[in-house]
Amino acid sequence: MTWHTGFRTEPPSYRPVAVVDIGSNSVRLVVYDGLRRSPAPVFNEKILCGLGKGVAITGKLNEAAIVRALAALRRFRALAKQIGCKEVFAVATAAAREASNGEEFVDKAEKALGAGISVLTGKEEARFAALGVIAGIPDADGIAGDLGGGSLELIDIKDGKLNDGVTLPLGPLRLMDMSGNDMARARTIVDEYLGKTPILEKLRDRSFYAVGGAWRNLARVHMAHAHYPLHVLHQYTMTRAQAAGISELVAGLSPVALKDVKDVSKSRSETLPYGAMVLERLLHHSRARDVVCSVYGVREGFLYARLPRKKMNSDALLSSCWDFARRYARSPEHELELCDWTDQIFGARGFTENEEEQRLRYAACLLADIGWRAHPDYRADRSLGMISQAAFVGVDHPGRVFLALTVFYRYEGEVMKDDLTRLLDERQMERAHLLSSIFRLAYILSAAMPGMLPRIGLKLSGSKELVLSLPKKLGDLMGERVEKRLASLAFEMGRTPKVQIG
Repeated sequence: MTWHTGFRTEPPSYRPVAVVDIGSNSVRLVVYDGLRRSPAPVFNEKILCGLGKGVAITGKLNEAAIVRALAALRRFRALAKQIGCKEVFAVATAAAREASNGEEFVDKAEKALGAGISVLTGKEEARFAALGVIAGIPDADGIAGDLGGGSLELIDIKDGKLNDGVTLPLGPLRLMDMSGNDMARARTIVDEYLGKTPILEKLRDRSFYAVGGAWRNLARVHMAHAHYPLHVLHQYTMTRAQAAGISELVAGLSPVALKDVKDVSKSRSETLPYGAMVLERLLHHSRARDVVCSVYGVREGFLYARLPRKKMNSDALLSSCWDFARRYARSPEHELELCDWTDQIFGARGFTENEEEQRLRYAACLLADIGWRAHPDYRADRSLGMISQAAFVGVDHPGRVFLALTVFYRYEGEVMKDDLTRLLDERQMERAHLLSSIFRLAYILSAAMPGMLPRIGLKLSGSKELVLSLPKKLGDLMGERVEKRLASLAFEMGRTPKVQIG
């Protein structure tokens, strides 16, 4: 295989980097575990300052908001130093670039933070948001929409490339100012802008990738309403009808009513109805096929743009799984050998699989041993939770569940997890069971130690046999438990087990 060329087996070392995002509604610090293909957040703090509140009316940033923002930035500086951040990147968006006192604020903010701040143009903001979507959903095909407090950025994505985009003054804070807190008037304003936005024509029957805290909150509400079994926002997908329905419902609720909704952030109760209304009208004007939630946005896109080309093009999921293997597996090298070993079954003469199925198989191999430190009674559940809830990107929800259940079944055999299995089709369930059975055989043969699997063959013969072959020096590895697991695997594959020694 060539996909893991360059993977390193020594313990990983991390040099955390920080990104400070100064938006129209909030100021946020996110510290990641390094400038990496799939950076994991190790610290995340948001302060709602409302810098953009009133800008549409006064043309200036609110003085009280400035005081809060500067205090937050001083704290973020101290936190970044405490964590040991290699670098601190900072970006400012709509409010800072549009306010008459924006430049003065940025000067003060740089002193408070102790780092330079890039004031993004609308075009740059759209670009980084779209790059964030590509970083987290490499096969994205549609329109990325980033809704901040002051603006909405839309940009077309196809084949991993960015096409035309547009910035619209339709952020919730801006709409509240422009409409005088009148929802009906705000809706009219949104329709006027969206009705003359040609990029929406390109969204018909394609996916809309929703970026921003307001839309993440909206997805969380729908997830709870649908009793969805996997509480992971990234790549959570709603049909157009589902997204429009929940948007219309939330847009009709008052801030007071929203405060009583469990899954709505209390800090967003005032602005969320406007964000929901923007999404509902956008879907009306565009006729998008579905809405896909992206937890990656401007911050992640900003870091992604700084990666070397080779890292940008690497597989986000496999990179993350490899990091998991290095952190948690007994032997990361063994997990790479397991990838090669399973190739014997799923190769040209074995069971067929498409490119995505092969990719998920490799990911499952890398994750197969991450639960070994837990008590034996809890290894299955621990692995299930770690994988299903991990901050993975580059994988949809069925793929994520496939990985989690494959490793779960490695420990628990045929025990079912009904709440998650409904996200998989019959073929995916069969592959999860089959791959887990191969894992069960591999680990009892190798004891998770490297250097063993490359010496052991597992192949399908033309006579409908499943042949396990060992060199004479490893013949003593055979035993009752190995025979039982080989027989079980062979039965699952509709084969007869056979052992060859020597």
